[in-house]
Amino acid sequence: MNGNWTQFGGNLSFVCLAISLWALFSIQFQHHSFRQEKIAFGIIAGAASIGSILLAIEFHPGIYIDMRFAPLALAGMFGGPIAAAFAALLAIAFRFFVGGAAMVDGIITMAVATGIGLAGHGWTRKRSPGLMDVALLSLALGVALVLSMAMLPTLVNAHVLAGVGFPLTALNCLATVLGGLVLLKTQQWELERSILVTAFSQSPDYLYVKDRNSRFITVNENMTRLFRFRTTAEMTGLSDFNLMSRPLAEELYYLEQQVIDTGVPLIDSTEYIEGRFLLASKVPLRDKQGRVIGLAGVTRDVTERTALERELRESKNLLSHAMAGMSDGIAMYDSNGFILFCNDQYRHAFPLSGDARVVGAHISDILRRVVETGERPGIPEGDIEGWIKAAAASLHSNKDEEVQLHNGDWRSIRTRLAEDGTAMAVVSDITATKQAEIALRLSAEQLKNLAETDGLTGMVNRRAFDEAFTRETAGSARKNTPFSLLMVDIDRFKAYNDTYGHPAGDQCLRVVSKCLRQSVSRPADIVARYGGEEFVVFLPDTSAKGAMIVAEQFARRLAQENIAHSGSEFARVTASIGVSCATGAVLRTNPNRLLTEADAALYDAKTQGRNRILAHSPNGDRPTIKEAG
Repeated sequence: MNGNWTQFGGNLSFVCLAISLWALFSIQFQHHSFRQEKIAFGIIAGAASIGSILLAIEFHPGIYIDMRFAPLALAGMFGGPIAAAFAALLAIAFRFFVGGAAMVDGIITMAVATGIGLAGHGWTRKRSPGLMDVALLSLALGVALVLSMAMLPTLVNAHVLAGVGFPLTALNCLATVLGGLVLLKTQQWELERSILVTAFSQSPDYLYVKDRNSRFITVNENMTRLFRFRTTAEMTGLSDFNLMSRPLAEELYYLEQQVIDTGVPLIDSTEYIEGRFLLASKVPLRDKQGRVIGLAGVTRDVTERTALERELRESKNLLSHAMAGMSDGIAMYDSNGFILFCNDQYRHAFPLSGDARVVGAHISDILRRVVETGERPGIPEGDIEGWIKAAAASLHSNKDEEVQLHNGDWRSIRTRLAEDGTAMAVVSDITATKQAEIALRLSAEQLKNLAETDGLTGMVNRRAFDEAFTRETAGSARKNTPFSLLMVDIDRFKAYNDTYGHPAGDQCLRVVSKCLRQSVSRPADIVARYGGEEFVVFLPDTSAKGAMIVAEQFARRLAQENIAHSGSEFARVTASIGVSCATGAVLRTNPNRLLTEADAALYDAKTQGRNRILAHSPNGDRPTIKEAG
């Protein structure tokens, strides 16, 4: 038995080694398709099972005892049907080739082990397997092996259960647990790597890593779009000298080499590239020995912010000039409310009541003159004396107030109390300031509109659409009303651009956007340019039937435009439309499913011949198809 345990230990080591090798090389298969990755895993698992058979103990002539079942079960749970099929076919074919008295019983047991793994895969298909799932898989495999040894005739006649049942079952279970732990850890590493890669590639900022010679090692998708490359691989090995003018490249190279030579990060350095203002931070990358091997950079587009700051500075300068040309009025009141001092500017600041603002006048008499002349609009008519009393009482308090005069001018009155109870009032003409504030507010509103509007079509852009989509779907979810969405894509638009040129393509986009706007009638309906030749229309409080009517109206209007398109099978510009509609439950839990379903419907409309309207429902209803033209 000691010899058997030794051979079992070697067999166990081989199986664990094979699974570990897959964990080591599995990252290489992430660049391949899902099917290719599962096939590779199945082949590795099948090879592990074959290797285990080659190292098997011949317990009885034609009866071999080994660890072949653990890889098959693991392939089923972690690889699913594809991996399980390849692993089982390889292992069963080899066992058939080996032959022997227990060949049929062995093949049956291998099939059962594979089936147990597939059952585990079905159990965990909506989530990732965990440690408890591996333990249950090991237990199920152990039970299956014991039952096989107790029920299959060849194994029963050879007394396999009594002879090596315990080590065979225990070590197969142990191999399953150890292999499962390795695969669980591998899945965790792959998930973490996938998260990091996704965060890097889809970051809204420009991210990149360079070597010591300032050549790109890797970049994210935003960098490729900035420099008009199709893939990130095309930028690998390039430097700034390949991408921009030599003077600018030399300046950036000098700054980056300083970071690499000194190891001191460069934080918030301003760059101007491709007509954009950028704010760049670059930090040195070090190896385990602390040597600088390159640098990592993150660059943020601050073009809009720079423009806003410039406009604010200009507005601030305008205000400064306006204030510099003003002469403030000053008046000092004693603790009883009588004027101790006032200058001419103070009197001139109040043209209708200025004759009452003289040294020795009481604040109540001044306010009464204000009421008589109607210098300040908005004074309550019912209780004038009460208003005068309240306003006079508020004189002796620290306050800042702005009042409007009868002619529309504005005055800022800043009142400060001294320790002896006197009150000093400083009056400034803030009419220009108020006008500047209004101009700033209008400018801010105009900037906001520019930031939310597509420059080519004049409709809402993607950013504004996303904000409105979140707001309106939440509102429909609260009211439990239907919410519909149209996703529109111009058919063969690239061919149109290639044939007629980009100016004609831009005009085509304008015509399409016009047809879309004319197809909706309510203020709440929003039409947005989603990107390129793709548009989105969302229709709050609109059923699927109503959305189809809007889609059909748009299709008719576009057909009436009859824009010639020689590159289209319809000889004119057409569009494919995906429609989705959802109500409260879906909008509350997953509003983005509306976009997903509309996009899927649009894709189906494209694949089914284009120039058609196809509706998908998040509720699982059958799709609706209509010819668009």
